[in-house]
Amino acid sequence: MRRQYKTIIIFLVVFTVITGIVYPLLVTGIAQIAFSHQANGSLIEQNGIAVGSELIGQSFSDPKYFWGRLSATSPVPYNGDASSGSNLGPSNLDLMQAVQARIDALKAVDPDNHLPVPVDLVTFSASGLDPDISVAAAHYQTARVARYRGLSQDLVAGLVSQFTEERQFGILGEPRVNVLQLNQALDTLK
Repeated sequence: MRRQYKTIIIFLVVFTVITGIVYPLLVTGIAQIAFSHQANGSLIEQNGIAVGSELIGQSFSDPKYFWGRLSATSPVPYNGDASSGSNLGPSNLDLMQAVQARIDALKAVDPDNHLPVPVDLVTFSASGLDPDISVAAAHYQTARVARYRGLSQDLVAGLVSQFTEERQFGILGEPRVNVLQLNQALDTLK
C-alpha cells in the first residue's frame, strides 16, 4: 500500500512540474519568439506609450473622431474583464430603443448625412470589445469627421482606405477598419 502512495505522489509531483511549470514556460517562450506582438497584447503605442490594443475597442464620442461599435460590458464600456454582449433579441423593446437612440445621436451630429446607417454603428458587439467597424460604417462617418476637423473629405476617405484590413486569408470575415488606429492617424494630420 505504501508503494502505491509513493508512486501516486511521484506522479503528482512529476505531472505538476510538467503541466504547471515546464509546459507553460515552453509555450510562453515560443509565443514570445514567434508571435511577440500578439503575445504581449497587440498593443498600439503613441510616443512610446501604450494607448490601447488592436484587439479591444475604445469609446470615442467626440464628433471629430470615428465612432466604434457599442459595448455592452459593465460597469464601463470596453471593459476587458467583462466581455459580453447584451443578449437582447431583435424584438426586445430595450434593444429597439437603444438602436433608435444611437440612430438619433448619429443624425444629430451629422444631419446632412442621408446615407443608410450601417448596423454595426447602432448595435452592440457580441463580445462588447470589438475594435473594428465595417468599411460602410467608416464611410458613413467620413463627411462628419472631415467637417469637424476642417479636412477634405477625400483625405479622410483616403485614410479609411489606407486602414482598411481585408478578409483574413482572403476568405474569412469582412473587410474592416480598426477605429483606434484610424483615429490615431487622424490626430497626426494636425
